[in-house]
Amino acid sequence: MAKIGINIATGSLQQEEMIVGIDLGTTNSLVAIIHPESKKPVALKEHNSSSLVPSIIHFGEDGAVSVGETARNYLVNDPANTIFSAKRLMGKSYDDIRKNASFFTYKVIDDNSDSLVKVQVGDKFYSPIELSAFILKELKTRAEHILKTPVSKAVITVPAYFNDAQRQATRDAGKLAGLDVLRIINEPTAASLAYGLGIHKEDEKTIAVYDLGGGTFDISILRISNGIFEVMSTNGDTYLGGDDFDHAIVMKWIREHGIDATQVEQDKMLLQQLRLKAEEAKRHLGQKDVFIDHVGKYQLQITTSEFEKLIDPLVKKTLEASERALKDAGLTTADIDDVVMVGGSTRVNLVKKEVARFFGKPLHASLNPDEVVALGAAVQAEILAGNNKDFLLLDITPLSLGIETMGGLMDVLIPRNSKIPTRIARQYTTQKDGQSGIKISVYQGERDLVKDNRKLAAFNLTGIPSMPAGLPKVELTFLINADGILVVKAKELRSGVEQAIEVKPQYGLTDEEVESMLMESIVHAKEDIAIRSLVEAQTEASQMIDTTVAFINKNREYLEEAEIAATTNAIDQLNQSIATGTKDEIQARIEALNELSRPYAERVMDLAIAKAMKGKKI
Repeated sequence: MAKIGINIATGSLQQEEMIVGIDLGTTNSLVAIIHPESKKPVALKEHNSSSLVPSIIHFGEDGAVSVGETARNYLVNDPANTIFSAKRLMGKSYDDIRKNASFFTYKVIDDNSDSLVKVQVGDKFYSPIELSAFILKELKTRAEHILKTPVSKAVITVPAYFNDAQRQATRDAGKLAGLDVLRIINEPTAASLAYGLGIHKEDEKTIAVYDLGGGTFDISILRISNGIFEVMSTNGDTYLGGDDFDHAIVMKWIREHGIDATQVEQDKMLLQQLRLKAEEAKRHLGQKDVFIDHVGKYQLQITTSEFEKLIDPLVKKTLEASERALKDAGLTTADIDDVVMVGGSTRVNLVKKEVARFFGKPLHASLNPDEVVALGAAVQAEILAGNNKDFLLLDITPLSLGIETMGGLMDVLIPRNSKIPTRIARQYTTQKDGQSGIKISVYQGERDLVKDNRKLAAFNLTGIPSMPAGLPKVELTFLINADGILVVKAKELRSGVEQAIEVKPQYGLTDEEVESMLMESIVHAKEDIAIRSLVEAQTEASQMIDTTVAFINKNREYLEEAEIAATTNAIDQLNQSIATGTKDEIQARIEALNELSRPYAERVMDLAIAKAMKGKKI
């Protein structure tokens, strides 16, 4: 006899397996599903509350972690322990975000390298993956509470310009939150699906997706053919959004009342109050012609025409980016069949008016612009669940494919559920000076350590010319052809040395074995990622020690004995941490060694530059 679950809250029949769509946003995140009765995508919310969960995490003194609305309250009172916009850090090194580091009010670790960023909260260090996992965990819990059923499978959306590392980081965050991430899809693709564009195989269209959120603007040009979405070009500005509209209003009020702007910066409370009032004014002007209110002793007023004049330059910037995206795709506005509007800031009347004028056609703007990406992710989830028979679902890889990296870690190149055929390339380098070969071991599976996965093949790339560690560039390419045969190629780009191996189809695994490998990866996600973080910290520490020792040996004449002694002591402590310490202890010692060596490294660098420039005129 088949068991049928009934949702006590709604009385509706529960599906055996619920796959949810998740929009993991910079400012807000949310979950959507296909309603079992209406078959229409809906965003999950409790009663009349909002479907949006602010992408904010607060770490309390007692170790308590809060996410969403509760965490938002700490932005003003406890900024150092309140993390926002973690998505901007996904798959990024400090070098990538250096010029915008002041944007973050919390501590982003600068280790002067191209390794991935970490965030320091008190004496703990978090990767953007761990931070995003807190948000996804909150969304999972919320969805389970509303649906009264376990949620373990999801489709998660990412910006179209996310690279391989950022997509893998998003998958890892899902896994850490206890979710089996069936597919990572592009936000503009999701938005198009929400409007039913590209669902039918015969659809042949070129679409512009205009996405103006709270803090970011993206424009994507997509071509749909045979149910396949191809991103032709993307453009935008990662620091332009509705927050800038609010800021423009705040600055107008500050000028009108002769408020000292530097004073406002110090009075965080007044600035926050003005910001909230400006956001209220922006929403109000969507319906009315004038907004009047006050903050403390300040009387505040703005009309629609004043507001539109303030934001006109910002809207023009978005259209200039749209122009660039069209140019990159080799198209004009006449080639665009549909324009899809995404993001809360597209509610602003001037934005809608100007975008419609620019593209010269009516807009798809009937769905809630905050929810449209999550709704599209739910449509994709429904397709993966096999409930939408109109849609072509191409063959996919059953398990992730990757290689072994330092410390026995699995580095995934082709994530599970990738469409076949597919090709992915990534660059690696050597760990030791003069290293002439690299052993490449190919694995299949979902665990973080290769020992827990299935080995498929191994080969050696030899004949790499002698170079210092980190200088050779080895490009590794994984190609799965239409027959499911994996071809792995390794090429040292500076010398052209090349090697390849063919791995026959990854059969030989029953569905039960695949399922059990997946289940194990979810069950052990927390400990796997903890081990991965520890191994990565140990590797980073060893490399840091090698570099520092080499630097001291080379530049001993420019250093003081006290500096060498202090550094030797810090290296001893770091070595001790590598042997017995936790991830956070190792990171703290790395940071200490960094702080110690930075002043003299800069001094030596300045001397070298001065020496090189001697007698030269600029």
